[in-house]
Amino acid sequence: MLNELLKKITKRYASKWLVLLFDVAIVIVTIFLAYFIRFNFRFDFDIIVVLKQVPFIFIAAVISFLLVKSHKGIVRYTGFRDVVNIIIGANILATILLIVTYLGRKFNLENTFTFSGSVIYIHLLLNILFLIGFKFFVKSLYRNIVSDFEVKGKVLIYGVGNSGMITYNAITNDTRSNFQIIGFIDDDAKKVGKKINLLNVYKLDQIDVDFVSKHDLTEVIISIQNIDPARLLEITTKLFALDIKVKIVPPVQNWIDGDLSVGQIKEVKIDDLLGREPINISNPVLEDEYDNKIILVTGAAGSIGSEIAHKLTQYNYKKLILVDIAESPLYDLEQEFKQNGVKKYEIQVADIRDEDRMSIIFDKYKPKIVFHAAAYKHVPLMENSPYEAVKVNIGGTRIVADLSVTHGVNKFVFISTDKAVNPTNVMGATKRIAELYVSCLKGKGQTKFITTRFGNVLGSSGSVIPLFKRQIETGGPLTVTHRDITRYFMTISEASQLVLEAATMGNGGEIFVFDMGKSVNIYDLAKNMIFLSGLKFPEDIDIKLTGLRPGEKIYEELLADGERTTSTYHDKIMIAKTKAIDIFNIESKIIDLSLISSKSHNLDIVSRIKEIVPEYISNNSKYEILDSNKNLNL
Repeated sequence: MLNELLKKITKRYASKWLVLLFDVAIVIVTIFLAYFIRFNFRFDFDIIVVLKQVPFIFIAAVISFLLVKSHKGIVRYTGFRDVVNIIIGANILATILLIVTYLGRKFNLENTFTFSGSVIYIHLLLNILFLIGFKFFVKSLYRNIVSDFEVKGKVLIYGVGNSGMITYNAITNDTRSNFQIIGFIDDDAKKVGKKINLLNVYKLDQIDVDFVSKHDLTEVIISIQNIDPARLLEITTKLFALDIKVKIVPPVQNWIDGDLSVGQIKEVKIDDLLGREPINISNPVLEDEYDNKIILVTGAAGSIGSEIAHKLTQYNYKKLILVDIAESPLYDLEQEFKQNGVKKYEIQVADIRDEDRMSIIFDKYKPKIVFHAAAYKHVPLMENSPYEAVKVNIGGTRIVADLSVTHGVNKFVFISTDKAVNPTNVMGATKRIAELYVSCLKGKGQTKFITTRFGNVLGSSGSVIPLFKRQIETGGPLTVTHRDITRYFMTISEASQLVLEAATMGNGGEIFVFDMGKSVNIYDLAKNMIFLSGLKFPEDIDIKLTGLRPGEKIYEELLADGERTTSTYHDKIMIAKTKAIDIFNIESKIIDLSLISSKSHNLDIVSRIKEIVPEYISNNSKYEILDSNKNLNL
């Protein structure tokens, strides 16, 4: 009953007139105290005169506080600006008393309108002290009452820089906050062991099982602007293992009106744990590049293709042609465009392997920019179906690229993968051959051929993140192929930005790669996703090691052996300097391979792939026998 009563009371705000009355009452009390202090704590002053002065002081105080509107502030939320208002109001009151005293002495008025200068000064200081003290006393009292019936999580703030102190102030000034700050963590050894606001500063190594148990620690709030994501991954991995929730303060540019509120402090998301900083590409040349152009996107219903299409809708293109063989997702994209009011686009259900059909599309729309995102990408499936990988990834690319030359396309942007680098599987090798074919077309016609090469995309179909989410929803276990397997990651939005940027900066023949930071350990990523779901590893959900799948690498690369990079105007984007190739010989072999019969044996198909890509060494695959025979021949 008492708690319910307290809750009802604390939900109500005091009337502004009641606040004004309390403030004026304090001013009346302090005038007596000022006289008492002025006369050395003895009653050597005329109390009758002081009593006569009270009504005038009452009126002067009311006028002063009404002018600064200090009575309109909510006492429980008293902050710096309220303190400034109180100080200004107290000074206005002292100024009124000084002016009245001057006039009273000049015109020989009675003592009611004359004050000692020392009394006015002492009264001013007492007013500031007592008015501010009273407000903060009420605020503290309210917080203590609320904390008696609200469970508060005990937290540490990671970082004692400016952002950390702003976070501390935001939490302590918010009476609705359910955080109780018990200290700070910092990586700076000079700060560790010291106190800030009477709270200890610890180093991360001190936060162990005993510390958590002793201090009843439940959460850590990371308040470091521009924290290195790799470091963030290390911190969260350690804290999650101690069953501690981790929250993070958003970047300062995301603070509402420049101020941080407790509500903006959110739990760490999986995107925060990728070990890399988001890449934001801003290039005004993009507008000129796509202005009044007819643009064709293959694989437009896929993860990358659809995001490219979405981003292109921001520009003033002439027409957008969206091509895909997947009818249902293409229909979904069309409905989304309709709902969003997108104009000037055409949907075409078509197979890039059908040269006649693609030729009709090129002839009808005459695109000037082509983004080729259509491909088969699932490693295990393509390992069992090399014919399909060749026909789509190589044959389909050859058809679209050749038509781009025939129809005078200005730029052809090919979307490749890091699995094309030193490939260990059919999918990666076919994408590498597609890269080679695109390189062979450099200088043929007016088309500039540009290749973009990047790693795994978060949220795409087949991505490990949605797989883990589904496995968590069904109670686990999470499946990881190898304890040490690592992958590069980026968001779909970032990948699409890279592709659009490449289309503007490429002059033809380049392979663009970009700095994706550190690769992420998938096993650690799986553990973190379990913790982020509010579950425990391995008690609630375990992780099962299933072994490498056919053709799968433990780690991925962005550059092949012998390749190096040169920089571009964007510090995260580089150009791979590839080794010289025998264009005539390679092109001839690729054309022959793309025309291969569906009756061909898988070993024969893969053998011909390996002839074109000698660095293709199968891993954990039935095609390793071809590498053994090659070594014997050597």
